[in-house]
Formats: sequence, C-alpha cells, structure tokens
Amino acid sequence: MTRLDRRTVMRGLLAGAGTAFAPAPGRATDKDLPPPAGVTPITIDARPLANFERGRADARRFGALEFRGGLVLTSSSSDFGGWSALVMAPDGKSLMAISDVGSWMTADLVYDGSRPARLANARLGPLRDASGRPLAGKTEEDAESATLIEGTLQHGTLLIGFERHHRIDRYPIRDGVIQPPVGTLKLPAEAKRMPANQGIEALTVLKGGPFKGSVVALAERFTRGSGYHTGWIWVGGEPQRFQLQDIEGFNITDAAGLADGSLLVLERYFRWTEGVKMRLRHIAAGEIAPGARITGRTLFQGDSSYEIDNMEGLGVHIGAQGETILSLISDDNFNHLLQRTVFLQFTLLSDRPKSASPSRT
Repeated sequence: MTRLDRRTVMRGLLAGAGTAFAPAPGRATDKDLPPPAGVTPITIDARPLANFERGRADARRFGALEFRGGLVLTSSSSDFGGWSALVMAPDGKSLMAISDVGSWMTADLVYDGSRPARLANARLGPLRDASGRPLAGKTEEDAESATLIEGTLQHGTLLIGFERHHRIDRYPIRDGVIQPPVGTLKLPAEAKRMPANQGIEALTVLKGGPFKGSVVALAERFTRGSGYHTGWIWVGGEPQRFQLQDIEGFNITDAAGLADGSLLVLERYFRWTEGVKMRLRHIAAGEIAPGARITGRTLFQGDSSYEIDNMEGLGVHIGAQGETILSLISDDNFNHLLQRTVFLQFTLLSDRPKSASPSRT
C-alpha cells in the first residue's frame, strides 16, 4: 500500500447467510499438516504513554473518544513489526496482530486498572499456504486486514485480507496457532483492478442491523476519480459495492463492526510537509447497504501533536462495565529509527447520532 514504508521514509461467517468460500487449492488434510513450525515465544517491552496529546497531560477526552492509555512496544525479535491488522479477544485480555510480511503475533494484554500496562506470553508465527508452507515473497505475504468470524483467538476462524495478490482467505485457529487456509472468499471482478499496493486494507463483519453477519471490506485507495473509496458488502455470498467519501486524501487502513450494526473506519494520511495524521469515522447501521454512497461522521482526527504513528490496526471489545473499547496499533514498517509500534486504547463515548438513510447510486 501507499504508506510510510522504508523506501519512502528513507528517500523523502461464514460471514453472512450463504457466504461461499472456494476451497483453497492444494489444501492439505489434517494428517498431512506439519506440526506448527516457526512458532516462537518473544519478549515485548512496553513503555507507557501517560497522555495522548503531547503537552496536555490533563486531557482525556478527544471528540467521541476517551483515552484509557497507550504503550510504545519494542522487541529484540527481528520479526517484530509491520503490524497491519489487529483482532481483540471479546474480553480484551488478549490480542492477535497480523504483519504485512506474512506473520502473526498473539499476546496477553495486562492492565493496571483500566490502563493497558504490558504484553505477556507473546508468540510469533508464520502465515502458511494451503500446503502448510510459510508464505514466500511480498506478493503472497502482504497481509493487511483481518477479522474473527467465529470462535475465539484460541479456537476460531479468521478472515485475512491480502494485497498485491488480492484475496481474502479463511484461516482456522487451533490452540492459538493460525493454521493453513481452508477457503477463499469470492471477490468482485472489479477487485482485480485495485492497485497492487492499495488493495483490501479493512475487513470486518457487521454485528447488527439489516445486514448482520455480512462481511465488509474496503480498499485502501480505489477511487477511480469518483471522490469515493470503494468497499463491498457480501450479501447472500455475493459482493455488492458501496462507496465511502474520500475526505482530504486520507487512505483507509482498517474497519471494525460495532454491536449495533454500525461501522468504524480508521484512516491515515502522510506527507513529508505535513507529517502523519489519523482519522476515525463512524458509519451508522442504517447507512450501510449495497449501492450506498456514505460520508459518515468524524469521531476524531489528529496529527503528530498526538501520540500516533502509522495507525493501521483497529480492534473492538466490550469492557467490564459494558463500555465499547477501541484498540489501535501502528505499522512501523520495520523502520525502528523513524517509526514506532504504538498501541492505544480508548472508550467510545455513547453520544452517536441516530442512523441516517443512505443515498444510492
């Protein structure tokens, strides 16, 4: 995707009723699969972020968000970094992150009260192909999005979206280890025309509303001069296009479904002259439909005066008091000199407006 990659920096359910998966070519049977290879424990150091806005230690509320806490994460492991997707356990006590170099990480999230304090029991492992071999080469391993469609992070099923070789594959999780893929979600024909480096960047499942259970995906930047980003919702197993207004040239980096059927969309912007920015938009459940043209509303927009980096992963869970908690993680592009892996948590405050009706093309 177009982003702060190292070259740029250095040079300047079953998702929806009837959703069908094609079997993965050459899929190995259970008895053919090798034991989990390359899964290793790692140690992650976590430096707490006392405040979100630099220079304003007393500020806790930012638009519709209330800051709970954050961490700057580092590790001596050379495979740590590039985190482009984030999935939170329903209770928020563990997480799974997916890297754009074809690896995954799981860890327990330890809290100090309501503030995230550190990651424990972390493990890294490779994403594998249908034959059980680790993905090889950037074309195959460039994972950018993920969502849990059933079960848990110990025993469940993930969808993982890739760019370059554009696809959405279905991965079982067994004993906390991502297994080889067992199917591929049908993509619309127009997805083949997505730029190689700006493919499916956001992937989630609607948790309520008229399209409950449907998979939703958005391309990082696939506007074709329309002024709208391109997304798809799978209805009856078929992808149907919708559009989200392109505001100020931000790129889409992730999405998450909320319990009421609404959608959060994470966006990122970078220019050398302006630095890095992030935006979080909310789309009401009533706006989401095939053919819809949507603007949504901005919950938060911030620049480098806040403790952000190249924010790419967004996860949601429900807190002990029933509150909706958002977790975000950044992709450092393995550029440890100029970028950071930042983990942030916020409470989503419940002052959202009523759903609006979508416009249609």
